[in-house]
Amino acid sequence: MDKKSILVFGVGELQQSIIFRAKAMGLFVVGIDPCAEAACRNDVDAFEVVGGQDYEGTLEVAHKYGVSAIVTAATDKPLVMMAKVARDLSLPFFTEETAVWSTDKFQMKQRFMEGGVPCAQGRLIHDSSEAKDLFFPVICKPRDNSGSRGVKLCQDLAELQECIDEALQYSRLDTVLVEEFIEGKEYSIEALHYNGKSEVIQFTEKSTTPFPYNVELGHIQPAALSVEQKDAIREIICKISTCMKFENCPSHTELKINDRGVFVIETSPRLGGDYITSVLTPLSTGINIEDQLLRIALGESVDTVSGRTESASAVCFFSFPEGVVKSIDSKMDTVCDWPGVRSFMLKLKVGDTVGKITSSLNRYGQFIVASSDRKQLDCLLSEYKSKIESLITIA
Repeated sequence: MDKKSILVFGVGELQQSIIFRAKAMGLFVVGIDPCAEAACRNDVDAFEVVGGQDYEGTLEVAHKYGVSAIVTAATDKPLVMMAKVARDLSLPFFTEETAVWSTDKFQMKQRFMEGGVPCAQGRLIHDSSEAKDLFFPVICKPRDNSGSRGVKLCQDLAELQECIDEALQYSRLDTVLVEEFIEGKEYSIEALHYNGKSEVIQFTEKSTTPFPYNVELGHIQPAALSVEQKDAIREIICKISTCMKFENCPSHTELKINDRGVFVIETSPRLGGDYITSVLTPLSTGINIEDQLLRIALGESVDTVSGRTESASAVCFFSFPEGVVKSIDSKMDTVCDWPGVRSFMLKLKVGDTVGKITSSLNRYGQFIVASSDRKQLDCLLSEYKSKIESLITIA
């Protein structure tokens, strides 16, 4: 095989962008997925059905195609497997130890506390009888899932067991993480870790649904942060990198800021989802983090300077009132033609029932918009969100 080959873990929509970036770099892309009907199976050069925990089967595929690198995007599930495969093939990656810490939110919190990373206090419980000494409200979440699945704000002891039961539905473990509720605006930080250094590429500002569910409804770049706040966050990212032993990877770190300071919610040595790193960051910075991750995975040099720009971009996910879709104005077909709009998708049709958004899996579509600066971007977001909502009738 003349081309270098790369193994991509997961061949779903979340991995489509990095698959395309790898092919654009001239790589032979091998994709593995436990689902034979994976959404992007036709986008890779070779597709193999491999179980999510099938280490031997994964290693066999890696040897079959002589892979020179391994990557994934926007998912935590394969990280431990990937670390094992990378170890056995001597490929650039982080350690299995780091992967385990990163996919168990309680172990992650332990590492934060040992490393001096400011975070919410929390502990594991099996059921509400163990929580009579807690101060409410608290956040109840599964230790081993993502995408806001099973994460809920609990106001008192009376509703805690319901929250625990819901969180356990999204977990393979028998305990859940209960932690203090941190007030404040939410952000995510997109960074790269290579050659012993940590580099923040972009600061992202979030919007979410009201509690008790806290599902992400929007991401805006760059975040409206002061120079002092950005410097403090960069120091925290370095601490996270040290205590979690991040190396040869990106990171997506979620945090809150309030009058008491910066508090880290969680982190992962992977690319952020929700179009944050695949679309928004290239639009707002000129730097494609996926390209840089591919270079890290191949053992090549990283370039975060060439082509650097300072612009603005955002994704807005739709949150409609509960009910049934009665009509959709034909003008909805013109949204992609509006100035600054880069993509648009509405996952509803007349007759569909609109329910409460409880995780990132049951949102109803989104639009992405780009602009030269944050002020103009905010104006476009407000205008377009209002226009789109006026074009759909739900009752």
